Amino acid sequence: MCGIVGIFGNLRKEDLERSINKMSATLIHRGPDDSGTWVNEESGIAFGHQRLSIVDLSSVGHQPMISPCGKFSVIFNGEIYNHLQLREKLNNSKYKQSWRGHSDTETLVSAFSQWGIEKTLNQLVGMFAIAVWNIKTKKLYLIRDRFGEKPLYYGWSNGIFLFGSELKALRSYKGFNNEIDRSSLSLYMQYMYVPSPYSIFKDIYKLDPGCILEIDSIGAMQSPKQITSFTFNSKGVGIKQWYSLSDIVKNSQNNLITDENEAVELLEETLLKSVQSQLISDVPLGAFLSGGVDSSTIVALMSNECSHPVKTFTIGFEESAFNEAVYAKEVARHLGTEHHELYVTASDAFKIIPSLPTLYDEPFADSSQIPTYLVSRLARQNITVALSGDAGDELFGGYNRYLWGKRVWGKLKHIPPIMRQALGVVIQKIPVSMWDNTGRLLPNQYKTASMGDKAHRMAYRLKTVNNIDDIYCSMVTEGFNEEELVYNNNSILKTKLNDSSIVLGLKDSEHRMMLWDSITYLPDDILTKVDRAAMGVGLETRIPFLDHRVVDLSWRMPINIKIKNGVGKWPVRQILYKYVPKELIERPKAGFAVPVGQWIRGPLREWAEELLDESRLRNEGYFNPVLVRKIWNQHLSGDYDCTPRIWAILMFQSWLELHNIQ
Repeated sequence: MCGIVGIFGNLRKEDLERSINKMSATLIHRGPDDSGTWVNEESGIAFGHQRLSIVDLSSVGHQPMISPCGKFSVIFNGEIYNHLQLREKLNNSKYKQSWRGHSDTETLVSAFSQWGIEKTLNQLVGMFAIAVWNIKTKKLYLIRDRFGEKPLYYGWSNGIFLFGSELKALRSYKGFNNEIDRSSLSLYMQYMYVPSPYSIFKDIYKLDPGCILEIDSIGAMQSPKQITSFTFNSKGVGIKQWYSLSDIVKNSQNNLITDENEAVELLEETLLKSVQSQLISDVPLGAFLSGGVDSSTIVALMSNECSHPVKTFTIGFEESAFNEAVYAKEVARHLGTEHHELYVTASDAFKIIPSLPTLYDEPFADSSQIPTYLVSRLARQNITVALSGDAGDELFGGYNRYLWGKRVWGKLKHIPPIMRQALGVVIQKIPVSMWDNTGRLLPNQYKTASMGDKAHRMAYRLKTVNNIDDIYCSMVTEGFNEEELVYNNNSILKTKLNDSSIVLGLKDSEHRMMLWDSITYLPDDILTKVDRAAMGVGLETRIPFLDHRVVDLSWRMPINIKIKNGVGKWPVRQILYKYVPKELIERPKAGFAVPVGQWIRGPLREWAEELLDESRLRNEGYFNPVLVRKIWNQHLSGDYDCTPRIWAILMFQSWLELHNIQ
């Protein structure tokens, strides 16, 4: 894992060097082991790299790296898990190879030399954000991995093109425009994150997963709005997809695995290969363990492959309703891991909150960011690489919303719209606490965290719900009028949830929701959260479920294999039960939640009140202070759980304060 930065424009050598060094220094937490820069004054291009040494710890893995043919300069953040197999291919080609070390970066640049960029990308198994400068054609290529494991921002500032692993690198450039995009702010208040391809700043974007951005000197001087062209255009810039999950999913429907035993066997074989490839490391390695299905499966497969006990890490909370550490401990004991756990008090969590805006770099309001950072910090005391069970829910139907969405729409579609609106009013009249108490009486497969809040959000949406996709949107976005909440929001930005063609042809409502999640929530929330938390302490995370061969296989399984009798992840569970008794695993899904709603009513109230002060909000000019006060009072009363909305505002306010943005 590393941090990469770059600058492209009409600048003198001294300005290029000064700027690239300053930008690179902001990412030292991502790569504390080594740093390097490369400057080409003639073309106005400069690269910077911060290295976290994982494979080949020697200086031979230093970046930026020039390809053997002298055609490419490359910087790279991530891991190529099949790079040794690629070396064998390269060695067997007509071109003679002379290897200086065993880093995956050297393999990558050699592959670019022999096969070109796109042919190389299609053969990579891994996670990556890559910048390639073609010295001959004088074109820059920015590349992001298939599913968005590694971040990459880009944009323009006063006619200069900038890019980097995190926004803080771009912001360090002299003259960077700090203007907040209010339309992006509105999206943030809906999603609890700024959805790709947007960022919180004007003219700055995230490169979408599976995409290549191509830009020349003409494009570098432009300051276009969002690039929608998927071909290189006359303005000297363009984006195209080199991998489309939506296309993979649609094509897989013609090659389904209908035998459940075959599905389990193929998944175990493919997932085991993924785990094996991700165990390669020249530094200490371990895993996060929550005691849930996904992380337990990964740790079980690791334990089966390793000759020594796997190091596992868990965070526990004193509030019993939020504590899953006891389950993780039982799984760890059964698998014989070297288990590390840390019980966190509310006071411990409070100390983390002021650092969140620095870690996440733009407003981000998934409160599980707190335990994710804490478990990363705990793990980094013992290891440098951690495997994670993320993405199992999106691939194999683990979220309760997949069950709830279909169930709710099955009832609602028979109710006339005017009656749905009346029903929404009734639902909102029932206090959140009563919904939560009712939820505890449901069967395990239908239990869900924060049921009352979800019921109120859905109630708000009932007046506009017309199909199952609307039900899904009500469950993954906040239900209130963000146009009224955010001042001076003059335009509505479209997101991937506005593009129904993404799920066109998928008949099963569960699969439609799973694909939406894989393209939006997974990269923009889950993977963002894990990357920033882990890289904030110099820890590399790897996700075996996101080996593209596992992903491709998952979409060949029909929904009746993934979800059985109202329980998701059936094929994953069958693998896990070979290693861990069923009774250690089966329980309601809790997620990685923390009780921030309680905290901001109690010990964090003074901090929250200061950030939500009406005169302060009025002077800053981003939020309607009257509406914010109304939401805050509703939350304090206990009749409504407004945690997501309030936490989102608090995270924005603390981010604004930290970065001193006017």
